[in-house]
Amino acid sequence: MHTVAEIADVRQQIQQCRQSGLRISFIPTMGDLHDGHISLIKAAKERAEIVVVSIFANPLQYDNPEEAVPLKNLESDQAKLIEANVDILYTPSTESLYPNGFDLKTYVGMPDLFQLLDNSYRPNYFRGVATATLKLLNIVQPDMIVLGKKNYQHLTIIRQMITDLSLNIDVVTVPIVRDMDGVAISYRNEFLTIDERQRAPVVARTIRWVSSQIRGGRNDYQELVLDATDQLRAAGFYPKGITICDAYSLLPVSSESNKLVILMKASIGHITLTDNLSVDIVSKEELTEAE
Repeated sequence: MHTVAEIADVRQQIQQCRQSGLRISFIPTMGDLHDGHISLIKAAKERAEIVVVSIFANPLQYDNPEEAVPLKNLESDQAKLIEANVDILYTPSTESLYPNGFDLKTYVGMPDLFQLLDNSYRPNYFRGVATATLKLLNIVQPDMIVLGKKNYQHLTIIRQMITDLSLNIDVVTVPIVRDMDGVAISYRNEFLTIDERQRAPVVARTIRWVSSQIRGGRNDYQELVLDATDQLRAAGFYPKGITICDAYSLLPVSSESNKLVILMKASIGHITLTDNLSVDIVSKEELTEAE
């Protein structure tokens, strides 16, 4: 595996691959790699000869860019990537991606898609995600980007950006990887206490319950959110956001919506757990036929 940090170096590596006629897949990460990331690599290797993984803690995702978390486990991450047969690891420095500092004159903005879970307390978060991702895509210039459904809002925003800006890049999505008890795998899970980890499956159970209610014909979405909020609070969680919206646009459910996504964010102790689940809307006619 080649580990490179400079833009010129990663472009040189990519050019050599291009000259050999090899397809290139790209997986952007912020490090602290786990089984969910490995599932992305496996999907990438099935579709392309070259797999490029980036590790970058993006300062633009923070209200104060100086709060960006530096690489903590690079050696451990490198070992995992080598074992997974990744070809290129790109670890850009903040200075190389933002040579003129953070006072950028150009950003990627999608206002309609920002009115969701994170925007209420991190207004610049998704603008930072989209801007940094576009910079990485322009540097790596892959044939495809491989993204997990765990970060559903990231996935939707990046997919929309690629479509709107006419980027010649395929988007490959990979299902959430879960532990045996249904908890979505995340690096945050390792910081849970024993008691908190035992309670953690409540988030997945609650989101499945909401899904079952929608599939059963309920469309009082605001009441469903309140019911789910009560379930989380009863289990000792602090709900930070529950949204039921169109799965494709992330906009409010409309008469044209045929697939929804439930987005859930809840804290226990000092740790915030996120999860999501897509669900097809069942029409009244289909419910009648099922009966």
